[in-house]
Amino acid sequence: MDISPRATDDSPVHRLNPLTKLTFAVTVTVSAFALTMTWWPLLLFCATVPLVIISGTLRKFAPMLLALWVPVALTVYLIQGFFYPDTHRVVAEIGPLELKYEGLVFATQTALRLLALMGGFFLLLLTTQPGALMSAMTQRGMSPKTVYVVSAALQIAPALTTRAQGIMHAQQARGLPVTGLRGRVRALVPMAGPLILGALTEVGDRAVAMETRGFGTTRRPTYLTEVPDTATQRVARTVMGLCALAAVVTNVLGVLR
Repeated sequence: MDISPRATDDSPVHRLNPLTKLTFAVTVTVSAFALTMTWWPLLLFCATVPLVIISGTLRKFAPMLLALWVPVALTVYLIQGFFYPDTHRVVAEIGPLELKYEGLVFATQTALRLLALMGGFFLLLLTTQPGALMSAMTQRGMSPKTVYVVSAALQIAPALTTRAQGIMHAQQARGLPVTGLRGRVRALVPMAGPLILGALTEVGDRAVAMETRGFGTTRRPTYLTEVPDTATQRVARTVMGLCALAAVVTNVLGVLR
C-alpha cells in the first residue's frame, strides 16, 4: 500500500505548512500521554478524524491505522489484563490466569493513547512530502542533524512497508505461498533477511548521498523551493505548543487525576 502523498493532492490540509502538522501531531501525543483521564485520548483522536476526511486520505488512513494499532492494542490488553500488578478486582478466571479489572482499565488508556499518537503522525505522513518537511524545518533555523533525525524517523515505516511488499511479491513470483495466515507466517523468515540487509544497504547509500550534497557543512544552505507559511499558522503552532506545555504542567501538579 502506497502511503506517500501524491504531488496532485491539493486539499487544505496538504497545503498547510509541514511544521503546523508536525506541531499538531506532537501536541496530540503529548496531551494524550500527559493527562490521565481514560477517555481523553479518544477525544484527541476524534479531533484528528475531521482533518483526515478533509485531506481525502481516509482510504489510506483507516487500513494503515487498523493494521498497526489493532495488533498492538490486543497485545497490550493481553499483557496488562492478565499480568497487571497490585489488583483487587478479578473480572474472569481462565485456568490459572486471572483477568483483572485494573489491568483492563490501564490497557484501555494505553491503547487509546497509542491511537491518538498514531492518528496524528499518520495524518502527517499521508499529507506531507518528506522533502517539504525537511525544507520547512531548515528554513526555521533548525539544525540539519535534527532535521534529518526527524525526517528519517517519519520515513522508517513507509520505507520498510514498501520494501517488505516488494520482497513478498518477489517470493510469490518464485512460487512461495504468501497468502493466508499460514503462508504469511512461513514467509516471515525468508523475508527478514533481505529486509534487514536492504535496510542496512540503504543506510550506506543515504550516507554517501548526504556527504556528496554537503550535509554537515557550517555554511547556511540555500533552498530550491520556499515552503509557504502564514502568520495564522505561526500563531496556531504557538497555541498548540502552549497547550502541550499546559498538559505537562497539569500532570506534574497532579491536577485532573
